[in-house]
Amino acid sequence: MKKEILAASAAAAGLAAVAWIIKDKDEPLETVPHVDLELYLGKWYEIARFPQSFEEGCSYSTAEYSLNEDGSIKVVNSCLKNGDIDIAEGKATVADKKTNAKLNVQFVPLFKGKYWIIALAPDYSYAMVGHPNRKYLWILSRTAQMNSQTYNYLLVQAAAKGFDVRKLVKTEQEYRV
Repeated sequence: MKKEILAASAAAAGLAAVAWIIKDKDEPLETVPHVDLELYLGKWYEIARFPQSFEEGCSYSTAEYSLNEDGSIKVVNSCLKNGDIDIAEGKATVADKKTNAKLNVQFVPLFKGKYWIIALAPDYSYAMVGHPNRKYLWILSRTAQMNSQTYNYLLVQAAAKGFDVRKLVKTEQEYRV
């Protein structure tokens, strides 16, 4: 009888957590209050992502951001795919100049979307980026590896923002130092 009560309690707690997450999906996606774009520029390693067709088969994925002369941001994503380096170049523009946390990014002609910075370390050592429709999510780090405590913290943050973190797949970065 005691086991049944514990199991029912655990199931109820799990359902409550799922209901809370689903409810949160309908709320507007909150970004970080401010991003210093100069500090955000540079190389980021992809630690985990929601699977997307344009990244299928990718490992050792990185994103590098630099400032264009017109004030937009040059985006260079690269990964190892089928033994070759695959590079996609794009351009991002700031959509919310008050926070700099909402960007519009375009990779001609494949992809155009919203790039919202929803978590950012005070020292810019990690970031989490998502789309307000919650179908896209990336966890990024300045280093190829992220400690499990930080990763788990970001999982909790993503779930609290309505992302189904069960979809996340870790990106192979083992050989990058």
